[in-house]
Amino acid sequence: MKDLTTGKPLKVIIMFAIPIILGSIFQQFYNIADSKIVSEFVGTDAFAAVGATSVISNTIIAFINGLTQGFAIPTATSFGAKEYKKMRKFIAGTIVLTMMITVLLTGAALYFVSDILVVLKTPADIFDNAIAYVRIILVGTIFSSVYNMCANTLRAVGDSKTPLYCLIGGVLVNVGMDFLFVGGLKLGIKGAAYATLISQCCCAAACLMFFIAKFRELLPKREEWKPEKALYVNLATTGFAMGFMTCIVNLGTVVLQSAINGLGTTVVAAHTAARRVFDILCVSLYCIGISMTTYVSQNIGAGRNDRVKKGVVTAIGMVTVISTVLLVVCFVFGERVFRWLASSDDEALIGYAVMYSRISIVFFYALGPLFILRSSLQGLGKRIIPIVSSVMEMAVKIISANFLVPIFGYTGVAFTEPVSWVLMTIVLLIAFFSCKIESIQPNIGEA
Repeated sequence: MKDLTTGKPLKVIIMFAIPIILGSIFQQFYNIADSKIVSEFVGTDAFAAVGATSVISNTIIAFINGLTQGFAIPTATSFGAKEYKKMRKFIAGTIVLTMMITVLLTGAALYFVSDILVVLKTPADIFDNAIAYVRIILVGTIFSSVYNMCANTLRAVGDSKTPLYCLIGGVLVNVGMDFLFVGGLKLGIKGAAYATLISQCCCAAACLMFFIAKFRELLPKREEWKPEKALYVNLATTGFAMGFMTCIVNLGTVVLQSAINGLGTTVVAAHTAARRVFDILCVSLYCIGISMTTYVSQNIGAGRNDRVKKGVVTAIGMVTVISTVLLVVCFVFGERVFRWLASSDDEALIGYAVMYSRISIVFFYALGPLFILRSSLQGLGKRIIPIVSSVMEMAVKIISANFLVPIFGYTGVAFTEPVSWVLMTIVLLIAFFSCKIESIQPNIGEA
């Protein structure tokens, strides 16, 4: 466990963020491994099927990840305030709520998934592969939930390394199973899905075992499992605020994906490749944002409000420097990466992917501050503005899917998110620097 309320903000944020960044990069390799091995051993149609369905599983997993990040805010605030009994009560509530919500969401998704793929206008030539893949992936949601719950709780108390070690193990299992099931046993797209399912199970089991064995002081005692209204209300408001914020953005992505699917299999495959690379490129920006939730929450809990604005300004400077480096990397190496990833020399496919990535990377100068400000406002307990900004992003995606994409095709898709990033960042900048941070009191409910 690590206290983020002392030391220079730059060093504290960097040291806490690095394991989260590395872990997220390995998590993206989860997706890269599936995509590359499927495209290499099964073909472009199967590769497109993975991309056409990922928005469904990603939306659910992103919601649960956001939910558990939100649950971790009062945990981090209690830790910063050294209210350890209250912290364990929050952890008990986190476990109960996470498991209940995961079961409900997974059941609903499995029941409606076929209808969802129809609504998304999934091309007929990849529909069977898509439904076979996504059903298996959805079964693994419970394992993703356990991992995210443990990982976000550990990060709340300053441990960002243990989740990294578990994730590295999961990725290695995933890659090995991919080669065995897809390359060796020729199980096709189902093999890739089973590989992901097994690796998620291993990752969740490892993180849970570490949590129980190494952090016994975090485990709630018998009397601390008793539900308390104020505590559960606090958890629900912070958790659902973060979960819905993430989910709203992804719902907009679902609508946009339906428009992309209507452009044909080549465009779907191009977008799949482009998004895989996009996710790798923006992972450092996103993870520094995640780090700021814990940094801000702990400092507010400890009464170190003076460190909050200094830390946010420092983090924005960090993501600006990182964006410059990523821009150069994308323009120099992007095309070669897409040819390798898609296992294709289709010039139309490669051209679409390169266009999307180059347009997106230029606007990372807005995306980075967006991640920092949105997470920091959540850490401050300001839940409404981040949700409003996410609604704005969803609205832009819906407008684009219905008006821009039919007119401009995939070019309209490429400009959709950058426009929303700029609008949201402006709103969040105004909201953050209007806050009277020095007067904010920690909200950790009743003792």
